[in-house]
Amino acid sequence: MNMQASQGVQPPPPPSGLQEMKLPLVMMRDILIKTMFRKNVDTASDLAEAICLPRAVTQELIDIAREQKLVEATGTLNANSGNEMGYQLTDAGKSRALDALSQSEYYGAMPVPLEVYRAQVARQSIRNIQITRAELTNAMGHLVLPNSLLDHLGPAVSAGRSILMYGPPGNGKSSISNGIRDAMGDRIYVPRAIEYAGQVITVYDPIVHSKAESETDDPNSLRRRRTFDTRYVRCERPTVITGGELSLDMLDLVYNPTARTYQAPLQLKSTGGIFIVDDLGRQAEPPQSLVNRWIVPLEESKDILALQSGEKFEVPFDTLVIFSTNFHPNEIFDQAALRRIFFKIKIDGPNQENFLKIFAMVAKKRQMPLDEAALVHLLKTKYPTIDNVYANYQPIFLIDQMISICEFEGIPYQMSPDLIDRAWANMFVRDEKIVK
Repeated sequence: MNMQASQGVQPPPPPSGLQEMKLPLVMMRDILIKTMFRKNVDTASDLAEAICLPRAVTQELIDIAREQKLVEATGTLNANSGNEMGYQLTDAGKSRALDALSQSEYYGAMPVPLEVYRAQVARQSIRNIQITRAELTNAMGHLVLPNSLLDHLGPAVSAGRSILMYGPPGNGKSSISNGIRDAMGDRIYVPRAIEYAGQVITVYDPIVHSKAESETDDPNSLRRRRTFDTRYVRCERPTVITGGELSLDMLDLVYNPTARTYQAPLQLKSTGGIFIVDDLGRQAEPPQSLVNRWIVPLEESKDILALQSGEKFEVPFDTLVIFSTNFHPNEIFDQAALRRIFFKIKIDGPNQENFLKIFAMVAKKRQMPLDEAALVHLLKTKYPTIDNVYANYQPIFLIDQMISICEFEGIPYQMSPDLIDRAWANMFVRDEKIVK
């Protein structure tokens, strides 16, 4: 069922007991004692916070570790923690912690089993969002775009399917991609780590994921905010932006041989959000190879990843993929690849009317007074030399050039035919042979 971006996402409920965790008991016990060993925490409350489980569930784990003589009560109440009972590792517990750390250095937040994570991905799917024209227009407010472009963009974004934006450089394909991201105003829940076949894969990445502001409880409110499973972090919908540096191996699991854990690849980190492949055609890999890698994910909403052992497994693929290129699609893709990209949208340069709107908007923002003679000179003398081909980047470039000249000459900000000529000379490099 579609929902407005503003209605919010159903949070993952906290587990009420160990039986709900769906993780191997030995794995959970080992993460508990590794965390005690590495973080030196000694109360149930502090341990619960460290492993991101409810206090009652953490106490269940502590009791199991006590029964196995790996943990013991210190017999003293910790005055700094509300007079809670303190716990410590026994000699057997320390020995087991070291043994467990030699197998995997992972400790801290208890991972979410992949199967449990799938259910949360479905609850917060990018395809659940229905963006209205008003929301998209508002997010693109800083851009001057033809209405026909929003006619194409709106259905593409709401479908949550792949988009190919193509056209000449400097016309805002990257800015439009960012505007699409801004239009998705809701929050999702990103797992700190997931578990598959006893292996831990870290997902939450502060570089990719923007943690949302914490909601504070209103003491006067009868309804307190709902708690959620703190193994997840509440975040803005993620955006991963890659450019010429993108290579196929960046889409594979990253194994850390020292820690013996995995890090999620970029497309898994972007689950519930947007993956932007900018400057397609500039990568070392041919565009056709990159798109071939996305065929199964784009068509089947699942991706195939491989462990070090060679075992392959499926993960959800719930990402709006935006390819952006300065090449014509027929130059870089065969027809089979193009069929698999759901929406193809050409981003052209502005017409003269929109060019002037952008020029006036930039001038106002930069506090540069407009001059009629300079504009007439620009439109009637300069642009005919490049067949009147306008681009969105040109007003910013020309005005910033004129500002630099004015500051160098020590004169107030102004534009004139002469300053237009000087700025124009820096926008294009003249074709000439350099004698070596």
